[in-house]
Amino acid sequence: MNDMTSDSSYRVTADELRQFIERIERLEAEKKDIAEQQKEVMAEAKGRGYDTKVLRKVIALRKREPDDIAEEEAVLEMYKEALGMS
Repeated sequence: MNDMTSDSSYRVTADELRQFIERIERLEAEKKDIAEQQKEVMAEAKGRGYDTKVLRKVIALRKREPDDIAEEEAVLEMYKEALGMS
């Protein structure tokens, strides 16, 4: 391999690497914008009287499988009964 081939391969790789980095940077900026929008929605919900801590829990629950939630709730209820909390 001569110097010309390795130089051109390096340039192509450097250009491709730069493109990947720039794409990731754009996605990071978009992620920051989305996080700010989520924060604004939560502030709006809070202003309307909703409990944002509970909203976050509901959002987390909606991501989970119903069977997993039911099992966790059953175990929680059993523990609460054992401790006289029910």
